[in-house]
Order: sequence, then C-alpha cells, then structure tokens
Amino acid sequence: MSDSDPDLPENDEDAGPTAAELEAAGQSALFGAPDPTPPAPAPAPAPAPAAAAPAAAASQPYRVLARKYRPQTFSELIGQEAMVRTLANAIARDRLAHAFLMTGVRGVGKTSTARLIAKALNCVGPDGQGGATIDPCGQCEPCRAIAEGRHIDVIEMDAASNTGVDDVREIIEQVRYAAVSARYKIYIIDEVHMLSRNAFNALLKTLEEPPPHVKFLFATTEVDKLPVTVLSRTQRFDLRRIPAQLLADHFARVCALEGVEAEPEALAIIANAAEGSVRDGLSILDQAIAHADLDGEGKVAAGRVRDMLGLADKSAQRRLLGHLLEGDARAMLAGVDEQYALGVEPLALMRALMDLVHRITLAQVAGSEPDAPSEEERKALGDFAARLGAGELHRLWQLLLKGHDEVRTAPDPLVSLQMALLRVLHASQMPDPGKLAKRIEEIAANGIVAGPRVDGAGEGASVQAAAPVATAPNVSWAALVDQVDAAGQLRVAQIMRDRIRVIAIEPERLVYEQADSFPDDPAPDIREALFKVTGKRWMIERGTGPDAGAAQPSLREAAEAEAAAEDARIRSDPLVKAAFAAFPEAELMPAEPARVANGNPPWN
Repeated sequence: MSDSDPDLPENDEDAGPTAAELEAAGQSALFGAPDPTPPAPAPAPAPAPAAAAPAAAASQPYRVLARKYRPQTFSELIGQEAMVRTLANAIARDRLAHAFLMTGVRGVGKTSTARLIAKALNCVGPDGQGGATIDPCGQCEPCRAIAEGRHIDVIEMDAASNTGVDDVREIIEQVRYAAVSARYKIYIIDEVHMLSRNAFNALLKTLEEPPPHVKFLFATTEVDKLPVTVLSRTQRFDLRRIPAQLLADHFARVCALEGVEAEPEALAIIANAAEGSVRDGLSILDQAIAHADLDGEGKVAAGRVRDMLGLADKSAQRRLLGHLLEGDARAMLAGVDEQYALGVEPLALMRALMDLVHRITLAQVAGSEPDAPSEEERKALGDFAARLGAGELHRLWQLLLKGHDEVRTAPDPLVSLQMALLRVLHASQMPDPGKLAKRIEEIAANGIVAGPRVDGAGEGASVQAAAPVATAPNVSWAALVDQVDAAGQLRVAQIMRDRIRVIAIEPERLVYEQADSFPDDPAPDIREALFKVTGKRWMIERGTGPDAGAAQPSLREAAEAEAAAEDARIRSDPLVKAAFAAFPEAELMPAEPARVANGNPPWN
C-alpha cells in the first residue's frame, strides 16, 4: 500500500490525479465545496517552478497515514494474494459472481477491496475501449469518479445508519434501472451485519437473482451475525490478518515516502501492536512520528515507542524472567516496581512475560536461531531455550496464563501481579510432576520407602521395606487382606474379609473354610490376588473333615464379636444402666473412631 502517485511531477499535464486531489474531490462531492474566498489582489510574478510544490503542499490539510496510503490498485493491497488471484482469474474467464462478501478483522482492507473491485469492473482504460481488468488504470473517467466518490452508478451505503426495510426497499426499486454511464451498477454495503432481520429478508430475492447489470459488494467484521440465507447467495472472501513482518516492511516503505527515519525494532514493535491490522498500525505509526518530533531528532526510536504504548523494555522482561527462574524474590519484586514506576501496566507486563515464554518455546521446538530484531535478544532467547526443558516451559506458561486472568480481574492489578509472579517463582523450584511420578513408580517397584533408618544409619536414609507377609514365618491373614485392599482389588479383599475362615496359613499356602453357603468358589480370585501382591503362586485349599472344626472366625465375624463384647461392656457400666433406667427409649450410638494426626486430636 502506498500513495497512488507519490512521485509524479505536478506540472505533468498527462499524469493522473494525485491521491490528495482525488480525496478533495470526493469530500466536495459528499459535503459540498468550501465557501468561495474573496478575490485575491493581482498576483505577483510567478515564482520558479521549484517553489510551486511546497506552496501546493502547504495549502493541503494534513491527512493521516491510514487515509493517505489507502491502496488505489490491487498491487498495493498487501497480504491478500489469494483473494487477488481468485478475482483476477474470475475476470479473465468472465466468471464474475453477482455478490461478493469481504470479511475479516478491522483494518485489513475490506472496504478498500470493495472499491477496487468496483474500479476493476467498470474500468474502460485510458483510451475508453478497455474492459473489466484486475489492474484498473486509474485515469479513465469511471476510475477517477469512483476514487473521488462521485460515480453515479457506484452507491456506497453504511448499514450501521441504514438498517431498516425502507433503506433496502430503495435499493430494490433502483436495481431495475440500467447503469447510467458504467458497465455495472454496484452497491457497496459496509458493516452489512447491522441490517435488521426484516431488511435481510427483503433483500434475499433481489440478492439471489439480480439484474445482469447489478453487483453487490458486502463488507463486515462480524460474519457470524449474517443469516445463512445471505451467506449462501454471496461469494465469500476471508481477508487474513497481515503478518507482523509484512506490516513492518510496509511501515518502512511508508516512512521512506514520508522522509522519516525509524529504527527497525520500533517498526517491529508497532507491527506487533497492530495485531494484523494495517489501519491500526498506520495510526500508531502516525502517533509515533509525532511523538518522535518532540525531541527535535525526528527519528522513531524503539524506546520512545515503548513509552508511548506503555510496553515493558525487552531487556527488563528478560531480567525479570531470569529472576523468576533463579528464585530471587527480592530482585523480582524490585524489577516489577521499577517497570510500574516507568508507566508499564501490570497486565502489559504479564503479557510481555507470556510472549517471551512463547517465543522461547517456539525457538526450542524449531531448533533454530530465535526470531528477534537484535543480536542480544536472539542470544538471550537461545540461552533460555537451551536451559529450560519443554515441561518447565509449558508449566511456566500455564502459571502465567492463570496469573494473567487474575491480574485482569483484580481490584489492585499491581498486587495481583506481584502475588502471581511469587507463585510462579516458588512453583519453579518444585520438582517436575512427571519426574516425581516416575520416581514414585520406581520406589514402589523396588520396595524402597522413605524414612529414618531403624538401625540408626542416618537421618532421612532409605531402607528396604519389610518382607512380604507371605514369606514371614508367621503369616498374618489380616495383613494379607490389607495388602490386597491397598492394591485396589476391593472386591476380592471384601470376599477374603467376609467369607473366609482360616484353618491354616503359612507362606504360599492357605487352608480355609467358607463362612457362608454360597455355591461359588472364591479360591481362584484369592489365588490371583495373592500372586499380584506377593509375586508368588499360592496353594489355596478348602478344608474338609476334622480340619474344618479348627477354623478361625472370619475377619468380619471377629470384628462383629469384638463390637458386641464392647457393647456389652458399656451396657454393664453402672452409669449406663442408670441412664437406660431413666430413659427406657434411649439408644446406644456407636462412637466414631477418633482420627488423630501428628498426635493432635481432630477438630470437633
């Protein structure tokens, strides 16, 4: 995108109008010509031709860059090559749709594209004999009239201020008449999503089968608000966000045309702040140029652009990230206070840290040199990428993302930023969850438990776990059941607890009697469960004959007998007897077992 004729000499009679002349004519067509000035006195002798240009420039009002460098041809439209190629092929093959829809974020060229399409369809060439072309000449009467906004057959309407059925009805009544002087009668409707539902319904029939001389060009930033019936009747073009590098190159060309010197890093900062929008970027660049003029140098510097946008210095960001990773809380808080005193907003600082982590991650994944404007920054990002692991970077990103949401909604963003970064700082010193889980699995597999040595070897030393119950001289049935339960086999543990009366138990051998009369045999399940927890094959036998009389009660029966004995003991207490005598309908409630942790009783 550049000015349509930035370098043409002004005394060339055959040259086309400049962008300034086109815009002035368009303003006059829309709002009327300015009041005539009183006749000036007799002019002095004409000055030299070299002085004519500065005088003419001084008489023109200043135009912002976003208007001055609006594209006048498709070649000046940046970042939308796919759409331009499609339109060029459609024009070359005479396969033009009757309705086009341009959608995308603000400032990517939707309305400019609609005007360029109007030019391309109605251009007749310098000799007046040309046809529709993807490269309109800009010199013929239709091209000049469309650029000036005065062409009678190109109607541009703002749907935000013309939302009703009556506005659409005027279009429906006018499409019946042929174009006055152009090849096509073109309706450009900007922000078309603002039309009411009734207005859309009224337009559907005309939009589906318009006369052959009518073309509709729609532009919108919120395509999801358009009815499906409208979308199905249009040829849709999704205009993409402009990449930051392409924006930076474009801004460099604009600065060259304006005669302004700018640092590449400053242009990169502006391109990133524009978020893919050419208009937003040019507006920021306009402000940066005015800001740079304050010091008399006229140079757009990166430091001044950061101050203007309230961004953190990149070297300060890297130092802050280093403090986080090193666990230096005091230096980190001092860095936050320093940036806040310089005018950097807490949310902007958090976003800057997130962007830094994102770029480090990309550099690590790509395995190449990081993308940065300065050698110092590339080296720093490369060091971080080599130093940090992928898991650490992802965990750091998640913590910063959570902190970003907290800072955005907190009543005091600075305090929230400090607390969020302190949480990141302490979390960075924690072991990696994946490595910790792997270590726990190794401990479980090797039978190693953490704790003080029982033989007085040393504090915190590790010892081998006690041998499995099944290999001890005196095997405990209750301990075996607890092992099965802890291994997650709850059903088998319940069977062993409720239905098994132990007759004899020794290493790798169990003789039992069932405590119920169920016909199923629990031996296979018990054998498999004991093999999983002990690693050895057990012989499980069901006792018969004289052995059956020596069976011990099941664990459930023993627990019930113990509870009954405890209940009888309590009821035999004289005080309890007196209480029941006074309150015959009273009930004895079982006491909840006390839960004691670290020697302290539980809270009531």
